[in-house]
Amino acid sequence: MAKVLRASSLVTFGLLIMIAAPVFAHHGNAAMDTSKRITVTGTITEWVWANPHCWLKMDVTDDKGNVVHWVMEENAPSTLVGFGFTRQSFKPGDKATVTMIVAKNGQPAGRPNKIVVNGKTYSVYEGGAQDSQDQ
Repeated sequence: MAKVLRASSLVTFGLLIMIAAPVFAHHGNAAMDTSKRITVTGTITEWVWANPHCWLKMDVTDDKGNVVHWVMEENAPSTLVGFGFTRQSFKPGDKATVTMIVAKNGQPAGRPNKIVVNGKTYSVYEGGAQDSQDQ
């Protein structure tokens, strides 16, 4: 009986590890070039406040005058609220400056390190939301 219980416990543990592995893999930076940070300024088109991740979308005019549609992945709302973010932090039409790591594949996508909009700086990595004059 003890051998059967031990064997079934090992099988259960193994199955749990297999199920959990994709969750941990999902939260990596493998698609991002963590050695390259850029700063862009543009107009917010959408702020998606949703699980499992929030998304900031904005239009940025490049050096040639073309409008580039950037998409930035943020953390989950439950994480962001602890750093001063809210569902109303960003609105379409707001002008924003975003510093981020970018996608390795060259697409206009990234993960923000810092977002400055309406005189306020938002950052999970640099101490949360602050009024710009407080920095």
